[in-house]
Amino acid sequence: MDFTHLAPINGSSFSRACREAQKSPAPCSLWQLVRLFSLLGLASVLAIAFLAPARAHAEPANPGFEAFLQSLWPQAHKMGVARATFDEAMQGVSYDPSIMEHTRKQSEFVTPLPVYLAKAVSQNRIDKGRAKAEAFAPQLAHFQQQYGVNSSIVLGVWGMETNFGGYVGDKNAIDALANLAYARYRGDYFRKELLIALKILQQGHVQAPDMKASWAGAMGQTQFMPSSFLTYAVDGDGDGHKDIWNNVPDALASTANFLHRHHWGAGESWGYEVILPSGGGFVHGDGKQYRSFADWSRAGLRRADGNPLPASGRAALLLPQGAEGPAFLTTPNFKVIKSYNNSTAYALGVCLLADRIAGRPPLKTPWRVAVGAR
Repeated sequence: MDFTHLAPINGSSFSRACREAQKSPAPCSLWQLVRLFSLLGLASVLAIAFLAPARAHAEPANPGFEAFLQSLWPQAHKMGVARATFDEAMQGVSYDPSIMEHTRKQSEFVTPLPVYLAKAVSQNRIDKGRAKAEAFAPQLAHFQQQYGVNSSIVLGVWGMETNFGGYVGDKNAIDALANLAYARYRGDYFRKELLIALKILQQGHVQAPDMKASWAGAMGQTQFMPSSFLTYAVDGDGDGHKDIWNNVPDALASTANFLHRHHWGAGESWGYEVILPSGGGFVHGDGKQYRSFADWSRAGLRRADGNPLPASGRAALLLPQGAEGPAFLTTPNFKVIKSYNNSTAYALGVCLLADRIAGRPPLKTPWRVAVGAR
């Protein structure tokens, strides 16, 4: 509706007109009545406009979304979820279009690598990781012995995922998963994860309001998807619960178990920074072509820290920025880390952070920063 043809009006002029009409000893003139009723009419229109959003909020914001949520009940029931658990989980779940916006700006895929890694391996994060290593030294030593995964790598994952528990996400897992499932993002994947999340609630590992997660539904300090929780979460402190949200030993043990179950090679590093031989023989390295360390040594590659390459084992050459940037020989353990998040940038963040937490020096070769990059 267009009100541009009317004179400007505000609350004070409306109140003043009412007072004048009330204290006037004489009957109102026709003009006064017209003006007063005009003010009253416009005020009613404005009140309706302001109140309309509140009324709309009280109704389902997206009837299709509400119907979708209720359509999940038969499948949830078949998985052993009680009606009371289902209803409690769905209470307050609402349509949130902002969640889909996150799918278009995942930092490990859109941020320039040097910028991404500078944040991932910041001095603040290194210092925090070393403090956590000291605070949980007995538990980390136990989990390293039990699962065969380097404790520094477990810390690297913890640091990359949630900054050592500092930020586990601002969403509720049911909310996030429901919105992604409704949008059919990645097909039926998030629908299945949502149903598994309901099963986790039924098992009593966490209460629905405490099921903190990222926008993608990755939960707790380890950022496990619900299916990963069911498969890999463990009780790290023996209290009978698997609490990756608030219990640090549970979160650390679950991360170690995840990597162990994905075939982490016990006693083996993730890889090494190397110096390429002069002559420009190596230009590309995608981290997929494995050769023995002995072969790489014969080809002229040497460790950047001056130590010899391992006498046994195999590795693949990784050149994230070509021959002019840092070069790495990565073992199959590097692929294991990518099973956590299938991004080379993420895996490098975990590994380089782990190395710094363990006291190893920074990279010898600096990252190339593109012209104009910030």
